[in-house]
Amino acid sequence: MGILSWLILGGLAGWLASKVTGNDPRMGVGANIIVGIIGAFIGGFIANNLFNVSGVTEFSLQSFLVAFGGSIVLLLIVNAVTGKK
Repeated sequence: MGILSWLILGGLAGWLASKVTGNDPRMGVGANIIVGIIGAFIGGFIANNLFNVSGVTEFSLQSFLVAFGGSIVLLLIVNAVTGKK
């Protein structure tokens, strides 16, 4: 995947995860992209180790779902550590 694909996939996954976890009012475009990209790494690690599924390898629905799931995990951990709801 190219850098533009990472930015688009990360931005969408981070934005939707921030909507689900209630973090959207505090986050901007840049934070959503960063959360989505880090979430893709977390989701890929979880998918590979627990479910034996390849992580984010191409611009596809599976890659988006892996990044979205990892982004939710990341934001839930951040919320637990910072004490924000």
